[in-house]
Amino acid sequence: MSVDIDSVIEMRERDGRWGIALDLPDRALGRDRHAWECLFGFGGALGVVDRALFDQRGCPEDVSEPVPRSCEEPHHGHSYATWAEITAVDWDVPLGDGPDGNRVGEWRPGPAGALALHQVPWTPIEVLDAAEELFGEDLMPPEWPPGADVPWNGAVYRPVTLTPRVFAPPDGDWGPVWTAMGEPAAVHGTRTSASSSG
Repeated sequence: MSVDIDSVIEMRERDGRWGIALDLPDRALGRDRHAWECLFGFGGALGVVDRALFDQRGCPEDVSEPVPRSCEEPHHGHSYATWAEITAVDWDVPLGDGPDGNRVGEWRPGPAGALALHQVPWTPIEVLDAAEELFGEDLMPPEWPPGADVPWNGAVYRPVTLTPRVFAPPDGDWGPVWTAMGEPAAVHGTRTSASSSG
């Protein structure tokens, strides 16, 4: 199942009311459920909804008129974040109490040759088999010995603690959005806000 998100960036007008500065569908954010869950609490597939950065807050009372204030379809809702909140985000705060039980970090050589995090997939069965052969028992990633690496198919797999940076890095797909908010904020102060409904 996919998730559709309709979002806008708003700015305070001279009269103090919010006005739409940018319609985010033009930014082609796609249907990344994991990013939406980390940011706004929509989704649930990661199981980190209760630690979303900007959990489903509803609409601000003074949101601009074109933004719908209620959702008639089930499982949809509203949330928002101000520029001040976005600039204060700790992108490396854990979204769980320890390493994820089902996912691993896949590390591959980067351009300089050093290992770099490539992706965070659901643990492949082949990696679990390689870990069992390496450790002598059937262990899930959180149970692997501290500092353990499991090599498979040209990559190294490690237990991973989920953070917002893993699924919604500030310099990734959302980079253009933060830039679009930061530019007017640099001129007008922190009077910008991103509102979303999904």
